Amino acid sequence: MQRFIIALTSLLISSDLLAHGISEEAKVAMINGGYFRYVLLGAEHMVTGYDHLLFLFGVIFFLTNFKDIVKFITIFTIGHSITLIAATFMGITANYWLIDAVIALSVCYKGFDNNNGFKNYLGFKQAPNLLWMVFIFGLIHGFGLSTRLQQLPLGEKGGAMLMRIISFNAGVELGQIAALTVMLVILTGFRKSELFKRFSKVANDGLILAGFMLLLMQLHGYLHTSNPDEFGFSEDNHLHHHLKQEQTHENL
Repeated sequence: MQRFIIALTSLLISSDLLAHGISEEAKVAMINGGYFRYVLLGAEHMVTGYDHLLFLFGVIFFLTNFKDIVKFITIFTIGHSITLIAATFMGITANYWLIDAVIALSVCYKGFDNNNGFKNYLGFKQAPNLLWMVFIFGLIHGFGLSTRLQQLPLGEKGGAMLMRIISFNAGVELGQIAALTVMLVILTGFRKSELFKRFSKVANDGLILAGFMLLLMQLHGYLHTSNPDEFGFSEDNHLHHHLKQEQTHENL
């Protein structure tokens, strides 16, 4: 079990490191591929962005009314579109490890809220307004996406740059629709099961745990990239160290 946890942690950390890098070949492909290439990249970032998907899963977990689903997803979309487009176009950025750490906390928040944590554990009469919280977290998620997009060659500020940003954002929306469709199909079918009530507690505890693990990984990445010398090896050797560590444990 200990070997499994170590191997899994190493794999997640090394995968996270790879996710932040943009190769020169990818940058050339983005320039030559035109706006459609940015649409595809936006969709890919959403459907492979486990932190975004976990948060959305938490948001729709108990929503059964179609109008409520549309309302919450729309407010989340407005939030992340504002920061994604505005921050990218204006060149506002921040350390992406820290932004992703806050996004990880949003996953913890949603799982905690779904399990009535504010009432049961903190003694609140009612939880913070969910619609406003989804909007605020949407702004943060959009800023996180913006830090990725700003790693790409967007060109000089102007109409062409804005169209690339909008194309990326359109891809994010398409990816979000695809992911939500799968989630809703699964949840709709499972809600008819007698096990759903018991599963809901476990699932949202799982969201809290997953968010906490993501938080640790993002802080781990931040410390390694900001203070690599403190860990005894450089940032460039960080990924190779984890891969070597994983191979060593497999051979034991």
